[in-house]
Order: sequence, then C-alpha cells, then structure tokens
Amino acid sequence: MSQGPAQPPAPPGPLPGLDEVGVLVRSHEGGGWTSSDREKGALCLVPGLMKGDEREEPEAGPEPAAPPPPADEQEALLEFHHSYRELFQFFCSNTTIHGAIRLVCSRHNRMKTAFWAALWLCAFGMMYWQFGLLFGEYFSYPVSLNINLNSEKLVFPAVTVCTLNPYRYTEIKEELEELDRITEQTLFDLYKYNSSNTLVAHARGRRDLRESLPHPLQRLPVPAPPRAASRVRRSGSSLRDNNPQVNRKDWKIGFQLCNQNKSDCFYQTYSSGVDAVREWYRFHYINILSRRRDPSPPLEEDALGKFIFACRFNQASCNEANYSHFHHPMYGNCYTFNDKNSSNLWMSSMTGVNNGLSLTLRTEQNDFIPLLSTVTGARVMVHGQDEPAFMDDGGFNLRPGMETSISMSKEAVKRLGGDYGDCTKNGSDVPVENLYGTKYTQQVCIHSCFQVNMIRECGCAYIFYPLHRGVEFCDYRKHSSWGYCYYKLQDAFSSDRLGCFTKCRKPCSVTTYKLSAGYSRWPSVTSQDWVFQMLSRQNNYTIKNKRDGVAKLNIFFKELNYKTNSESPSVTMVTLLSNLGSQWSLWFGSSVLSVVEMAELIFDLLAITFLMLLRRVQRNN
Repeated sequence: MSQGPAQPPAPPGPLPGLDEVGVLVRSHEGGGWTSSDREKGALCLVPGLMKGDEREEPEAGPEPAAPPPPADEQEALLEFHHSYRELFQFFCSNTTIHGAIRLVCSRHNRMKTAFWAALWLCAFGMMYWQFGLLFGEYFSYPVSLNINLNSEKLVFPAVTVCTLNPYRYTEIKEELEELDRITEQTLFDLYKYNSSNTLVAHARGRRDLRESLPHPLQRLPVPAPPRAASRVRRSGSSLRDNNPQVNRKDWKIGFQLCNQNKSDCFYQTYSSGVDAVREWYRFHYINILSRRRDPSPPLEEDALGKFIFACRFNQASCNEANYSHFHHPMYGNCYTFNDKNSSNLWMSSMTGVNNGLSLTLRTEQNDFIPLLSTVTGARVMVHGQDEPAFMDDGGFNLRPGMETSISMSKEAVKRLGGDYGDCTKNGSDVPVENLYGTKYTQQVCIHSCFQVNMIRECGCAYIFYPLHRGVEFCDYRKHSSWGYCYYKLQDAFSSDRLGCFTKCRKPCSVTTYKLSAGYSRWPSVTSQDWVFQMLSRQNNYTIKNKRDGVAKLNIFFKELNYKTNSESPSVTMVTLLSNLGSQWSLWFGSSVLSVVEMAELIFDLLAITFLMLLRRVQRNN
C-alpha cells in the first residue's frame, strides 16, 4: 500500500529561556518547520530534534507544490512600532539599562513583574532625586577657598603721616576769634571753667554771644524715670547698703537744629560734655572753613623739615621725589611716602626694622588750635599706592616720646565675580559716581555715595569729601538748615537707609596689610640729652618739652611670605557631569549610550502618539 505524506507534528511551545522577538521565520512544509506570523514573532524548532542528532530524510512522496515567492519587503527611512506594547517589549529586551529586561521575562509571573516594576521605578526616582540635589548645588554656585603661600620681593606700601593740626593757630586766629569767645563763655556757664589764661576774654554777656552764632550749646534735662522704675531702683539699693551713692548729673549737653521753615527741630545731644563741646566747635569750624577761598593752605617752604626730622628707607635717606603732600581739614598737613606719583617705588627684599621706613617726627603742640586739636602726636596710615588715605577710617595715632615699631604682613584676596559672588572688578558696574578719581575701593564708593546724597538732599557738599562740579561747601550763612539735613542724613547713612553699603560692593581683588605694633620709650633716660641736642642743632628748632616733642616710627615687613586667598568654583561643569554619571551608574549601571536609548524611547513614544492621533482624525473625517 502506498503511504500518504506524513502529517507534520504539532508545533511545540517555546523553549525555556527564549523570549519572543519581532522577526519573521519562513516555513518549510516538508521539513517540519512551522511559520509564525510577523506580529507574534515565535521562533519554533523541529520537534524531537536535539543538539547532536541528525535530521532524518523524509520518504519519497509526491512533489509538494512550490510555495509562492515571498513579497519583497520595502525598507523605509524611519520605521516605528505598531503599538505601545510592542515598543515597550522591544526596549526592555534590548536596552543596556540593568533591570529593564526583568519586566518582560517575568511577564507570566505577575508578582515578580510587579516587584521589578516597583524596584525599577524606585531606583529611577532615587536617581532623579539625586540629580535634583546635584543641579541645586551647581546652580547655587558654591566656591572653594584656596590658600597659597608666596615668597618674593615685595613692593613697600604707601605710608601717610599727618600732623594732627589743620592750621597754625596764629594763621586762623582772627577767623576763630568769635567762636573761641563764645566757646569760652559756654564752658564757664556750663562747667564754671575759666579759660581766660589761654583764650582772649571779652566782657560781653551770654545773651549777646548767643545771638552772634546760631545753634548755641545748651544744657538739657533728662526726663525722670517712671515711678515703677524708681521704686525698683530704691528696692535694689536697699539690698546693698554698703554701696556709696553716686551724685550723677541728670542732664545732657547739646544744640538744636531745625529745618528750613523751623517746622521740625531736634537736639543733637551728648552724655559727655567733652564730646559735646568738641562736636559743637567742630560744626562751627566747618562753616568757617567753608568761607575760605582755599581751604587748603599753601605749603611752607620748610614745612616738611619742621615736622619730619629724619627719614630713611633701607638705610638710605629720603628725598622730595619719595613723597607727596595734601591737606586734611582735621588732620592738617599730610605727607604720603612711596605713592603712585613716586619716581621709583620702594622694594623690600629683606625683613626687619633696619630694612623699612624710619621716621623721626615732631609732635609738639605749641601752635595747635586748643579747642579742635585735643590729641597730641601724629596720625599714620598704611595703604596701597593707588588708594586714597582715609585717615578717619584706617589711621592710628603715634604717642609722643615713644618709638613705635609697626611690623606688616601682606595678604591678597581674589574673589570670583558674576554668579559666584557679589563683587566688582573695577567699579564700573556700581551705580555710584567715583568722586575721588582713584582706583575703586569700597571706602571710596561709600564716601562718594554719602557726598552724592548730601548734595541731593541738602544742596551743598560736605567739606571732608571731594567737591562735586558746580557745588559749593556747606555754610549755614548760605544754607541755614544744612546741619539739620546733615545729621538726619548721617543717621540714615549709618542704618543703611541710603543704600550705600548695599550699592558699594567689595572689589574682587584686594590687597591688605595686617599691622602689629610694639612700643618702647624713646629716647631713653640716659641718651635723651645728646639725642635732643643733636635734633635741635640739626633742624634749627628748639624743643620746649623734650619728652612730648618727638616720636619715632618704624614700619617694616616682618616676613616676605604673603598669603593669597583665592576663590574657585566648587562645582564645575566637569564635576557636575561626573557626579551625574556616578549616580546613573550607581542606580542603573549604565552609560551615556543608555541615556541616548532613553531619549530614543521618548521620541518613539511621541511619534507613535502623534501617528495614532493623526489616524484617528483621518477616520473621523
């Protein structure tokens, strides 16, 4: 009997460990191959055939009909998956992100699938939480402080020395005569002090003197404390009977200031009578000084020789090319050594007191203004060559009869500007006009800001700061309420209501000098006779009070090593990318290419969504 063709066996299930893939396997009817359509993509093998077995040839039978030739598949430039499920299965089966394949291979076990899905989402969330922290740290622009120690030959800083006497009393005595008479009478009325032996006394009464100058100095009673507070004070004092009673004066000293139309007035008061008299005298002195055609008197021919007996730097004598002169309304004649106008800047290649600046100064007060210059000695400040000398802010006084040795150490600070810090490179981006015409510093900006506000609010310029073009200095004969305006403005300035401290940012590059002082008696008791004799003969000047007449100053570097504090970005773009890569590798064990795969997945999702929406629109139309 002829046997018919053998029936092919039923296709077996997929082998363990093999997942479905989106490929097409062509079928062969006589060889036991089965076909799977494109959507299922099942890969089937011949049943009963193991590795190493030989395939049996089928018995001869009737020739099967030739299968139809497959249609040629057309390749496209872009090809997208037919559904979200197909896209997700393809991504999880082929991505390099760890753990994604577990979402597909465990699809028949819902518990495992849910576990891996939750684990994968948790890891994904933790990674992007860390990403948020890293980006937050980067955009906070943190800085690191780098400290470098340098050692080299140093440029010696500028040194300014002032006499502490703005004018010789004999030169300005006539202009101060009326003020001195009123001050003398005020001291007698308030404190019963008779200064007729030092000031010229006149027989005019207090009432006549009061009318000659505005804003008289007065004694003001202090309001009594509340009764409850007084009872507490009495009860507290009863507990300590051994404490002596202090006879305290319950009054203050001050002078009244009013606005232009006298509608608002206040008293500028002081608890110390000395401070009150000095401030009141200074206020009137400023007005007198403003009336002078030239507030800066001409420099006498031998003024430097009368103030500075000796000057040496690095054991070499100074000359006129080493200093410049300016006049300060309160500190008098000031001399700046080694400033930017010097022909050759001084350099320090060695340390120690013998390798710096040494000055011998006259500090005698035989012609000082008595009620204005209450301090004896000299005013000194160390600053940069291209910086103005703010004697009120950074200066210090020398004590007569002493040798003051100032040792210096240089320190440079370099800040990062822009997003990393609020500093300015040259002050061009600061909304305050530089009235000094020098290098930008924070003090230059602050003083300029106050002067600009003074001109705008009070209509005149404060005499201690540079004069603006087209503006004159304040004088109550021309600006009757400038004192009221000035003290109100000073209060607003101190509390930063003017915004000067906010506008004036720190410079990005600053050089400072840290000073430490040492004092010793000079000259000594055993050597003072011949030292004073030599100074008197050499300078042709007789010192009446020897001990209070001279002072010696030494300024030098104590070390040539100087510290540079520089800022650098704590988190750069390279650091940020490195940290992001570390977090990505920690949570998913992937690389940059895995990020590209994620981007490709998002692109495919958007494309499939767009195509589905487009197809739905076309169907509705």
